[in-house]
Amino acid sequence: MRTDKSAVALLEFAYGMPVFLLMMLSGSELANYVTTKMRISQVALHVADHASRMGTGSLLSAKTISETNINDVLTGAGLQAGELDLYEHGRVVLSNIEPASAPTGNGRVKVTWQRCRGLTSFPSDTYGKTGNDNLPGMGPPGRTVGVPAGSATHFVEVFYEYQPLIAGKFLMGDLGTIREIASMTVRERRDLTKIYNTENATKSTC
Repeated sequence: MRTDKSAVALLEFAYGMPVFLLMMLSGSELANYVTTKMRISQVALHVADHASRMGTGSLLSAKTISETNINDVLTGAGLQAGELDLYEHGRVVLSNIEPASAPTGNGRVKVTWQRCRGLTSFPSDTYGKTGNDNLPGMGPPGRTVGVPAGSATHFVEVFYEYQPLIAGKFLMGDLGTIREIASMTVRERRDLTKIYNTENATKSTC
């Protein structure tokens, strides 16, 4: 029996196949995770960009924004995420910050309003919440966002609970929540006194 070499190739294949499958599936899971993270990052950036442009009005007047405008931006984020089902597995938090009430000109900010959509298990007050005033900025330490005088900045947080392709926790551990941020300064003159709601649209409150 020691000299019998039949089926050696089959045995080698049987030993090597599990390792090969593990490497292949892990590579696929990692690629999917990186792609998903990039897509969530793009969603955050686009929400900030679209929010900075929203509003109605002529070039000669300050634009006004409405609850409908904000809802459209949040709806667009869900459509952009596509099959990721953003609002089934995550949340978008849109915050509006303006220069602090007092003292003015010191670079500090206040959070004038926030709108959210998605799972409430994700926080909306990580860096501040509506009514917070005299903050040094909004965002993680070393990356805080400020506001130009007389203007506003939109700060966006997007949370997403990663959905593995195939037993992701078994292959690569718990990849957990993807979290991306973005911000954009309002592009044109805007009426900052309030958010209008003549259409009686439902507020996407936090």
